[in-house]
Parts: sequence; C-alpha cells; structure tokens
Amino acid sequence: MGSREGTWVALGGTLLAVLAVQGGCGGDADTTSGSGAGTSTSVGGGATSAGGSDGGAGGGDGGAGGSFDGLPTVYDLTLRLREDLQGTLLEESRRGGWPVLTEEGYVIVSVEPSLPMVAGDFDNWAGTPLAADEGFRLALVQLGAAQGGYKLTDGTTYVADPWARAYRYDDFGELSLIGPGPGPHLERHFEVGDVDTLPRRVRVWHPGGQPSHVLYVQDGQNLFDPDAPFGGWHLQDVAPAGMMLVGIDNTSDRFDEYTPVPDVIGGNLVGGEADDYAAFLHDEVRPLIAEHYGEPAKVGVMGSSLGGLVSLFIAHEASDYVFAASLSGTLGWGSIGTNNLTLIEDFAQSPSPTFTIYLDAGGGGTCVDSDMDGIEDDAPDGADNYCENRQMRDTLLGLGMQQGVDLFFVHEPGAPHNEAAWAARVATPMTIFAGL
Repeated sequence: MGSREGTWVALGGTLLAVLAVQGGCGGDADTTSGSGAGTSTSVGGGATSAGGSDGGAGGGDGGAGGSFDGLPTVYDLTLRLREDLQGTLLEESRRGGWPVLTEEGYVIVSVEPSLPMVAGDFDNWAGTPLAADEGFRLALVQLGAAQGGYKLTDGTTYVADPWARAYRYDDFGELSLIGPGPGPHLERHFEVGDVDTLPRRVRVWHPGGQPSHVLYVQDGQNLFDPDAPFGGWHLQDVAPAGMMLVGIDNTSDRFDEYTPVPDVIGGNLVGGEADDYAAFLHDEVRPLIAEHYGEPAKVGVMGSSLGGLVSLFIAHEASDYVFAASLSGTLGWGSIGTNNLTLIEDFAQSPSPTFTIYLDAGGGGTCVDSDMDGIEDDAPDGADNYCENRQMRDTLLGLGMQQGVDLFFVHEPGAPHNEAAWAARVATPMTIFAGL
C-alpha cells in the first residue's frame, strides 16, 4: 500500500479530515487487512421487514454503470447536511449513494456518536477521527484506487456504515466500500415502494462488467447476508458469471403480496394481492435496476415457498420473463382453507407457457385429493409441497412442455422446508437460467 498523508482543513468552523492516499490501495477485492480488528458488527445493515432504519430511496443515478452530472463540493454538501440532515442523507442516497463523490473526493458521514472514527484501506485500518459537526461527523477520503473497504469505529468495535450503498462480506462480516469499482460487489437501495406496497430494501449483486442475465429474487434479506435471521443462501458465491441478482426484501405484508388469491390460514382470510406486487416489480424495481445498471435482455424471477408461488405467477402474467424458478413453491395456495383458484388450475386453463420453468421440492408423500377439491395435497405424509409441485409438473407436461427442455422438475427426497435446503439446491436453477 502507498504512503498516507493526513491533513485537516477548516470548513465553516469544522476541521475536516482529508485523507490523501498516494498510490493504489483497496483496489483488490480480496483485501481484508485490518477489517476484522476488534468486534465486527453491522448497524442497520441487517434485514428488516420494511426497509430498515438507515433510510434512503432507490431512485436517482450512480452505482455500477450509473453517473450523475454536477458533482457537489464538500462545502455545499456540508451546508446542506447542517440545514437538513435527514433530507440530505436521503437525497444523496437517491443519487450515487454514500459515500458521496464530491469534486474533492468521497465524503463519509456518520450519525452515530459512539463511533467517532473511520478506518479502512485508505489508512491501513489505523483509525482516523471524523470531524464533528452539527449532529453528524464527516471525513473526506481521496483514493488512488476506486474501490476500498472501510468501517466506522471507536478503536475497538468496527461497524459497517449503514448508509453505504456498495458493500461485500468477508470473514469479519459486512465491509462497506468507497466506490464500487468494476469488480463483483453488492449494492442496496433503501425504502423502495409505491402507493400499494410497503417500502423495502432492494439488494443487488453486480457481477462486474456487462451483465447478460438478471434474476429478480424474492425474500431478499435471506439471499446474501451470511448472518441472515433464517439462514443465508450465499447467492453471490454460486452466481454464474455475468448474472446480476436483484433481491427484493419481503415485508410484514408477505402473505398478501406473495399470493394471487385469498386463503384461510389460522382461521383468518389472508392474501390475494400478488397483482399489486407484480406491478411493483414491473413499475418500480425493474426501472430502478435499468436506471442504475441497465437491464439485460434475459430476465428471470425466482423464489421459495410463497416466493416461489408469486414468482411463477409473475412470469405467467407477464410476457417478458424468459425464466421462472420455484423452490418448494406453495402451489396449493387457494385450496388450503377455501376453494379459490390455485396457480395449478390457472396454468391448466391457460396456453402452454412460453418461458422456461424450474420446479423443485423436498419431502415426499402419497399425493391424494381426499377432499375432491382438485389439488393433491391431502396426504398426511405430504411434506415440503412435494405433491402440489408434482401435480404442477404433470399439468405443465400435459400442456406440451418437455422435461429437460423447457421444464425442469427436481425432487430431493426428505429435504426440509427451510433456507438451508434451498441454498443447497439453488445453483441448479441459476445454471439453467444462465444457459438460456
């Protein structure tokens, strides 16, 4: 790593730390020097049901492949933060994201008083004081290389920046990035929503270069974070080359958003708002991705359990998806406590799909329809939606789809209905999609 020069400049009563790095540093995506010193945690970086507390919104420019005209100056940015801290944090999050690229370099801002320093590749993880201002602290970092890791710290505890757009995971947890650089990395957009859906995070795995495929995946908080509450899928570790992954977090409205019709669960009628969720994906999420990164021509959708159900529904209702994957999809929804149209019956009444379909299930069962509602989901030994997915497979074969050509059905006998089981199988549908 090159030499480091630290200076302090006066800015309207604030002494602003300016770190100038001579020579390359932090450009190697495998660099982890010092990132695990002390205790590594994440403030606001974990999954929440409605977008988390770190604010921000998904619109605007920047990110991998994005740009915006008219870089702010550090002086102007600081004045705006003083006048409207939360509003400015949100506004800049909508543009290129944090840290903000200014005319003088990247500005890191912290609103956590217990973490008065920033440490990273730019200072060999020594820890540099952030300049205190009116309700926030900041530092200007000038990097010789576009990509560098950093964390906020008190000298003992090291915390990922909850406002950072670009990040990755290493052996010490989440690592914030100053400028994503050209290589593979993760990004996130905060509080993405519309009038019919709750705001949530959208997480992006960008493979670097020009992606050839994009896969929109439900339950985004389970996809990339190794410490996800229900277990992470580690999708970034198995993503085929050139495939961009877009993880869309669920919210407290998951049962409503992921189901095409109402059903009775626990004595309550729930669900039936998948149309609104499909519109949110089409009208909000996909334009956001296209604006920041460009949307590849090959577009797919994937999910597990109810996420698998809604993924098949989305591709069935639209015409521009070439692939849909459902892992242990809850395809009998509508017949559990009511007699509404299931997706199996919907497909049976429709022309043969024009997109490639992947279905799987663990568990097993004898597959009977004892209540004569048309869905083979009544066997006491049924598990992991096996019978419903087998029935969907048979329905699709009857429509003219061919196993191993445009239909792929996988049964993993005895596999449970959980994140670990789906993570173990998810490379298969992603590989199929990559081959289209």
